[in-house]
Amino acid sequence: MQSTIGFGTFCAMTLTAAGLLFMPAANAQQQAPSGPSSTTPSPRTTPANIPDKKLDAAAAAAKKVSAVKGTFDQKLAQAPAAEKERIADEANDAIVKAVTDQGLSIDEYKTILQVAQNDPVVHDKLLQRMK
Repeated sequence: MQSTIGFGTFCAMTLTAAGLLFMPAANAQQQAPSGPSSTTPSPRTTPANIPDKKLDAAAAAAKKVSAVKGTFDQKLAQAPAAEKERIADEANDAIVKAVTDQGLSIDEYKTILQVAQNDPVVHDKLLQRMK
């Protein structure tokens, strides 16, 4: 399987997945009832209607991605510079497999994690599934 998600994306995806385990939704603390808003929220910040099956798959994938992160963070830290790219490629492949084994595409997974970061309801649903 060939992966082209890149090391930066690998870091972002693993940090996002790991962050879901430990941090409350950002919007839950930032939103204050202030009456009608003069701006229309973007589609990313409106509550999403993600099917339970997709949330189940994303939660399972996030657990596996976090495990991959733990394994490969240690390998990357101990690897000589010449080996880091190869190890990062292995990590990318492992992440792609962790996600696609759950029936999600990488884009679906990233979208669900982005929605969970911005939507406290989706965030809470995803966290419940990750326990």
